Amino acid sequence: MGKVGVVATVAAAATACAVAALLTRRYAKKSRKWRKSTAILKDLEEKSATPVGKLNQIADAMTVEMHAGLASEGGSKLKMLITFVHNLPTGNEKGLFYALDLGGTNFRVLRVQLGGKEGGIISQEFTEVSIPPSLMVGTSKELFDFIATELAKFVAQEGEDFQVPVGEKRHLGFTFSFPVMQTSIASGNLIKWTKGFSIDDAVDQDVVAQLTKAIERQGLDMSVTALVNDTVGTLAGGRYENKDVIAAVILGTGTNAAYVERAQAIPKWHGPPPSSGEMVINMEWGNFRSTHLPLTEYDNELDVESLNPGEQIFEKIISGMYLGEIVRRVLLKMAEEGFFGETVPEKLKEKFILRTPDMSAIHHDSSADLNLVGSKLKDILEISDTSLDVRRVVVELCNIVATRGARLSAAGIFGILKKLGKDTINDGESQKSVIALDGGLYEHYTEYRKCLENTLKELLHESVSDKVIIEHSNDGSGIGAALLAASHS
Repeated sequence: MGKVGVVATVAAAATACAVAALLTRRYAKKSRKWRKSTAILKDLEEKSATPVGKLNQIADAMTVEMHAGLASEGGSKLKMLITFVHNLPTGNEKGLFYALDLGGTNFRVLRVQLGGKEGGIISQEFTEVSIPPSLMVGTSKELFDFIATELAKFVAQEGEDFQVPVGEKRHLGFTFSFPVMQTSIASGNLIKWTKGFSIDDAVDQDVVAQLTKAIERQGLDMSVTALVNDTVGTLAGGRYENKDVIAAVILGTGTNAAYVERAQAIPKWHGPPPSSGEMVINMEWGNFRSTHLPLTEYDNELDVESLNPGEQIFEKIISGMYLGEIVRRVLLKMAEEGFFGETVPEKLKEKFILRTPDMSAIHHDSSADLNLVGSKLKDILEISDTSLDVRRVVVELCNIVATRGARLSAAGIFGILKKLGKDTINDGESQKSVIALDGGLYEHYTEYRKCLENTLKELLHESVSDKVIIEHSNDGSGIGAALLAASHS
């Protein structure tokens, strides 16, 4: 071989070596980034673990807090609010009644025609309205005027099937899904806002009085005869359909639970004994917290940056408003380690850009190449050309966050059953314990729902599990409010 050929060969070999070395370095760098990213996922999985032993500890802590909250005002993080509802619907209710259901970023207005024992719910109509974000942080007058205007529009559109007899007033049940200290069945002062609302001048004010003034400003002849929390409404609607309903849970944008308690088990109740011997308690369980809760750095950061730091800790790890945001925060940390490439996607830095319905769609993608996952990452976060491995990791992340939330929800329900002594069965006892469950998270997030139901069975003794039943109470809170308006009108 000539001298020129030797030089060329050496140069080619050197180039090949350099390219190989470059590729090796790139591969090694990519490998390191992948390992760091998946280590973040593994760490999250370990810190989010909910073995049965831990769930039992959480259920026991829930029961202890329930006792404390019933004993005295301020005795527990659980408000355990007395609702003044001690007679739930019987099925004898008759007539035309309305409900206003304000529970989150939307509110619904319903009218229901009740036909008594024989007729049941003859017919119903509703409309749903989105609340402009500016009204969620504005003034109470602006919010309630907006609601009353939509209520007046709804009444103006009713047909011949829905008419109030001449001379009679319209009666409305008001479902208000925020913590309220009730002073009667139709009055109560707002304790604090949750679910992204922050209207300072409404706090400590009677929400029924504010709604009534707004209704009067619309010239509408309507009386608010029952103020109920959405869980209390769901409980009332559930009991109307099934006499074995003992509790209700909402799992939607936010979360809460209510249940039927023996009046004698409420030391802080100083009124006359209810004729039924029972009282519905609004737990406000979103504010539950315990050292046993598996909190992570992402939960702590979310809490610190929220509108209500230190509050609603249980809600922030199990409810629909927050699950997608937890996933985003973990993805952001992974992206900072190079999970999506050399740069961190700008959209991934936007808080609450990844909503729980999107997380649910990602989690439920069963296609071989996870096409929907890729589409969601591209459309929402502007992350293109993701590999199948990346998509699989994203699905697994959604699974970890949803599983923790669902299992903790089940532990909360188990805590209620323990408080009522329904976690065991006495000899000869055959009555079922039915939990009415409602909310978009429970209704639409199939994996979450299945995990919750399976976990509750896992926690219950085999002899009890077939006696505890979860029933989906679709639109229970709205119907329940109308029913309570009927029974208290």
